[in-house]
Amino acid sequence: MRLVLLGPPGAGKGTLAALLKESLELVHISTGDMLREEIKKETATGRAAKKFIEKGELVPDEFVIRLIEKKLTSDKRVAQGYLLDGFPRTRKQAEDLDRILRQIQQPLDYVLYMESTLPVIIQRLGGRRVCKNCGALYHLHNKPSKKEKVCDLCGGEVYQRADDNEATIRTRMDVYLKSTRPVIDYYKVQGKLKKLDGDKDSEEVQVALMQIFHEDHKLNKH
Repeated sequence: MRLVLLGPPGAGKGTLAALLKESLELVHISTGDMLREEIKKETATGRAAKKFIEKGELVPDEFVIRLIEKKLTSDKRVAQGYLLDGFPRTRKQAEDLDRILRQIQQPLDYVLYMESTLPVIIQRLGGRRVCKNCGALYHLHNKPSKKEKVCDLCGGEVYQRADDNEATIRTRMDVYLKSTRPVIDYYKVQGKLKKLDGDKDSEEVQVALMQIFHEDHKLNKH
């Protein structure tokens, strides 16, 4: 199975991606994870990307495309199926992705779009906390650490990311919706778009999704 998973920050893409990765044995390709790794390593790409992310803006296409192309062309596991998480975010990225996928002859089966409402996203992201040391995720209401501001796994400091405050979340949502609308239209024309309810629990979304795959006879195709 070859998938793109789209949706605004906080729509539950990460949780659903983990479920699909396990159940379908896919290579999980997250631009967010790759960019955070570049920032952590303090590469030139990472330093440039950090400035945009901290302001709630999208990282420019050229940075993201470079990372995606390197991953898709160098990771041999991609031939067994992949899940692109949160990419493409602009029409230009979608067109560049199609070009890369034609080169490696691994076209998309579906583009999954998780629609989610602003109040739900603010509740999810506003309460999110991350371990500075190991990256473990927590939530003030849904999954708090046992000791306040201390990671259960490694004892590192648990903090709120700069882009998880309400004002920045609203900006990110506005930017995301404006930039992504052309992408949704692009894949709708191709007949690959499937809309999902991102306000629902990820397990529920997965069940509905597997039913779609089953009905379309996609599960044993690759």
